[in-house]
Amino acid sequence: MSVATVLTRAQLGLEAPPVRVEVFCGDGLPLVTIVGLAEAAVRESRDRVRAALVNSGYRFPDGRITVNLAPADLPKGGGRYDLAIALGLLVASGQLPDAPLVATEFYGELSLSGQLRPVRGLLPASVRAAADGHRLVVPSVNAPEACMAPGATVCGTGSLPGLVAGLMGKAPLEFEGAQSLPSGQADGPDLADVRGQDAGKRALEVAAAGGHGLLLVGPPGAGKSMLAQRLPGLLPPLDDTEAIETAMIHSIARDLPPPEQWRLRPFRAPHHSASAPAVIGGGSRPRPGEISLAHHGVLFLDELPEFNRGVLEALREPLETGIVCIARSAHRVTFPARFQLVAAMNPCPCGHAGERSGRCRCAPRQVQRYLEKLSGPLLDRIDLHVVVKGVDYADLHAPGAGVRTREVAARVAGARERQLERGGLNAVIDVKAVETAAQLDAGGHRLLAAAVARLGLSARGCHKALRVALTVADLAGAGRVEEAHLSEALGYRRLDRGGAGAPTA
Repeated sequence: MSVATVLTRAQLGLEAPPVRVEVFCGDGLPLVTIVGLAEAAVRESRDRVRAALVNSGYRFPDGRITVNLAPADLPKGGGRYDLAIALGLLVASGQLPDAPLVATEFYGELSLSGQLRPVRGLLPASVRAAADGHRLVVPSVNAPEACMAPGATVCGTGSLPGLVAGLMGKAPLEFEGAQSLPSGQADGPDLADVRGQDAGKRALEVAAAGGHGLLLVGPPGAGKSMLAQRLPGLLPPLDDTEAIETAMIHSIARDLPPPEQWRLRPFRAPHHSASAPAVIGGGSRPRPGEISLAHHGVLFLDELPEFNRGVLEALREPLETGIVCIARSAHRVTFPARFQLVAAMNPCPCGHAGERSGRCRCAPRQVQRYLEKLSGPLLDRIDLHVVVKGVDYADLHAPGAGVRTREVAARVAGARERQLERGGLNAVIDVKAVETAAQLDAGGHRLLAAAVARLGLSARGCHKALRVALTVADLAGAGRVEEAHLSEALGYRRLDRGGAGAPTA
């Protein structure tokens, strides 16, 4: 009788806490007990592991078997523990020496024939294992994902017999080092394809340069969605740390892109019928929502007033903090959610308010009710409110292309470099740093005070305007915020001007 220990990890949000799979084979009537706060999928592993061992030519131990997943108070779910449990049984029953298992972690779901099936969320486990100096053995399908973790040493295997033969020295067991992330960024939609909309393009450039939230208000077909889809192309590629963190979130959510796309900024555009758990995150085993999948990227909410009011109000805290906390009775999970919000909406229910054609037949009260679907606190957290007018035929068919994405992206990159030298993007650095960098003179203070009085800006709205003004100054290469920069920034607070007429074209 002996106790075998095999190393693996659980998955709890982006964390991958270590788990020791302890297997004891004792005397008594045949019985397999799995303890350690195991969910149903984990408890069912006893049947998968039994069939996999027998069909792979090994002996399933007789007597009373106890499998302990330590620590006991950590929830465990999924089929990732199958391989570790099977190896523990082989070691505890004397069919496999335990020496090859030292400082190595094992992951994989077993089929009844002994083949290994892929599991979700291996990238966070690989990152944590590499930090602890451990090697990983994973299903072959998961090996490319696990190898992207910095410093990882990974072996991909396809079956239990092949792995056991390798551990016993009867077959080669090859471990690969970490792979470097591909460089560069794929081409996306070009800003030159958007005709007219000079004000919208300028607002998009300012939003990209400072990481600001943007709300586009205009009639149907004006190009709001086209503008939003071109924002990721204006942003610099993800660096190594950002790319790994973003990929870890997608690894948990089952939609991990191929490594060559890991440096691309995420662009998520959920439908307005999406539920709060889908957008914010949740579930009995909390999983990331759209705001976390958009981490370090763009979250586009088209037809903003059509979203459920509860979903929109739930965005308020993540917009401020950059994280979302999902609490359950058994545990609490925190996901990163530092996304750039871009939203689009019509000026009224029919979409034609303010047009010269006079097509709008919405009563003022209808327009007011439509706008009231968006709360003041939510609008206060969106830095730029921009009216996008319909495109004239002359602009639509004007010869030649407009400014290209790469030209604007170069200006954005220069502005961001100046901000990072100060300690962070203008949208997220603290208020004191913004005020110090702005260096408003007496005229700037008078202009801002007059705007606060006329528009009724809150303290947050005032600071948002100052942040945008600082970004405008950075784009201009100015050393401080001048009155022209502040005037442009205040012009982007259209919905602070009150009433139903605020967003009209």
